[in-house]
Amino acid sequence: MKKMLLFFMILSFWGCKDTSLSEEDLHYLNGYWEITEVTFQDGAEKNYSINPSVDFIQLEGTKGYRKKLQPKFDGTYNTSNDAEVFEVIRIDKSFTLHYKNPLSEREEKLIQIDSTSFSVRNEDGILYSYKRFEPISIPK
Repeated sequence: MKKMLLFFMILSFWGCKDTSLSEEDLHYLNGYWEITEVTFQDGAEKNYSINPSVDFIQLEGTKGYRKKLQPKFDGTYNTSNDAEVFEVIRIDKSFTLHYKNPLSEREEKLIQIDSTSFSVRNEDGILYSYKRFEPISIPK
């Protein structure tokens, strides 16, 4: 009985670990990202194995922008001059990416971030997971 109690106490402590994001983690957003998976509210998932476009994110302080790019085999990108401007807003122990332009306004809550991946949840509860983009290298 004591062993079971100890096991559940350890499990409870482990499960209550603080996983909040810190402001120091936000610099990981900078760079090129490709979507890997979308998880809908009902639990359905859509996986992406090949992406025709990647997202470029640039963040300075709490303000940044996001652009869609199409990678080319020579290591360059096709892009338009369109960029989605956003601001990072801290709410309690979490961060929200707040996008606003003259036509619309939306938010994505930053769920997880590290040097190789990040995920956000939009206002409809849809979870978007990304991994750091690695360009295709074709040997000459």
